[in-house]
Amino acid sequence: MRKLTDILEERISAAMGAVIGKNAPALVRPAADAKFGDYQANGMMAAAKQVKTNPRQLAENVVAAMEIADICEPPEVAGPGFINLRLKDSFLAERLLGIYRDAERLGVDKAETPKIVVVDYSAPNIAKQMHVGHLRSTIIGDCIARLYDFAGHTVIRQNHIGDWGTQFGMLIAYMKAQYPHLLDHPASAQIADLEAFYQNAKQLSDDNESFAKQARQEVVQLHNHYPETMAIWKQIVDQSRQHYQPIYESLNITLTADDERGESFYADQLADVVAELKVKGLAVESDGAVCVFPEGFKNKDGQPLPFIIQKSDGAFLYATTDLAALRFRVQDLKAETVIYVTDARQALHFQMLFAAAKMAGWVDERITLEHVTFGTMLGADGKPFKTRTGGTVKLKDLLDEAVERAKAVVEEKNPDLPAEQKAQIARAVGVGAVKYADYANNRNSDYVFSFDRMLSLDGNTAPYMQYAYARIKSIQRKAAGKEVDIQNELNGLSALLLTEPAEKDLAKLLVRYDQAIAAATEEYRPNYLTSYLYDLAQAFSRFYTACPVLTAQAPHRPTRLLLCDLTARTIRHGLSELLGIEVLDQM
Repeated sequence: MRKLTDILEERISAAMGAVIGKNAPALVRPAADAKFGDYQANGMMAAAKQVKTNPRQLAENVVAAMEIADICEPPEVAGPGFINLRLKDSFLAERLLGIYRDAERLGVDKAETPKIVVVDYSAPNIAKQMHVGHLRSTIIGDCIARLYDFAGHTVIRQNHIGDWGTQFGMLIAYMKAQYPHLLDHPASAQIADLEAFYQNAKQLSDDNESFAKQARQEVVQLHNHYPETMAIWKQIVDQSRQHYQPIYESLNITLTADDERGESFYADQLADVVAELKVKGLAVESDGAVCVFPEGFKNKDGQPLPFIIQKSDGAFLYATTDLAALRFRVQDLKAETVIYVTDARQALHFQMLFAAAKMAGWVDERITLEHVTFGTMLGADGKPFKTRTGGTVKLKDLLDEAVERAKAVVEEKNPDLPAEQKAQIARAVGVGAVKYADYANNRNSDYVFSFDRMLSLDGNTAPYMQYAYARIKSIQRKAAGKEVDIQNELNGLSALLLTEPAEKDLAKLLVRYDQAIAAATEEYRPNYLTSYLYDLAQAFSRFYTACPVLTAQAPHRPTRLLLCDLTARTIRHGLSELLGIEVLDQM
């Protein structure tokens, strides 16, 4: 089912073409104020400027030429040339019925030209526990991957884990020196042990040149794939995975071990990347290092800014690995769009990475590269979120506390529920609250983390949305108790009867689901989707207050049952399928 805005733009653009003799965009958007209509066409002023005419007069001429009577009431011209559009009740009812019958897609078309899309997100560090700094990349990236999946693209998830480099030389050398018994049973080392080992190894490397030399030797052995060193390295990676994979499962993240392609995967390709860039005349020596100088990047002194890909001692850098990864994604995975989800502090790195890849000829105008950035999670003091002692908050601890707090709320609200059901609700609400609070913010903004606010049943929160869904399921259970055969009434429905303003308002929001998904996908902004879902839940609440459902008379009840059912399905799809937040039939 085509987006309604696309249909309206096509009709209005055709009318504009007939009036001014050339095509011009109609720029149809949902109206900011419902009292002026449902949609507004804002393209008249730009078109009038092109043909040097009065925009209001142009708008009036376009309205006269429009063939839109099957969709809208007679359009109105407002202000300097805005065209206000109001949907006909008959068209709205017909479209809503079509969406209801499209059980799988809810009226949302797949992309006309599906692409291969690589989404790079999460990227935990091996031998370290995931902390709150990993949350935003992990869940925003996962939402983007889900949106592209739903649009019908071939999505290749890539978890670029930090599983290579000098830190492993230090860690392996430390384990050999201090814990030789672990060499036979490295799997017995827990993630917290490994984290402490690395911190101690780093300190020892800084203070003891003999140990530092041994650590460097372990790096050499790692690069040369010495069996004993590789065995320890593999166990470290496996143990780390046993920490972060359960966190992914708790967060309902779609990443699996098969999506991992860490720095180790590209280690043998780095020398070739440097050699290729040298052959192409793009990589040159500068102060002993090998650098690429993408055009347009300057330092504070106005000098060309280097993108360093090999240090003077021969070591490679993150930039080298990222170049190898981008080349692989384009040449081997055949990616047509590559999306990186990291915090905004890495913006310059990715700008230079993309520029260098284009200079190398790996990326042309047919390939889209996107760096999706996000802000910082803050504490109540407005500073980056920390523990009370100033340490980094572990992501597992954060989620556990969210679940515990949600459990306390469940105990207070529904003490008589079975213990297993309380635990299920607490997990869904606690984890969902953390995710939804992040999604509901503009991703580029910093936001203050607050358990009290995110677990509230009021406002744009996960518990509010989950309760809205559970409320509709409760209505459906009551219907069954009153021997109302919902499916029988809906299956035989050939037309809808929309008479009350609250019915129409809810229906108009339901037909906009495709627009919310399109906007969230195109701009990589989950908050567009949460805003829509919140508006929908509020519209349903007004509808349910104003319009009896189960006690409604026969001509009205089937339509209202359909509005309930479609609202529940839309909320469920948005929360569960696109945001990865569990819904509950009962709270």
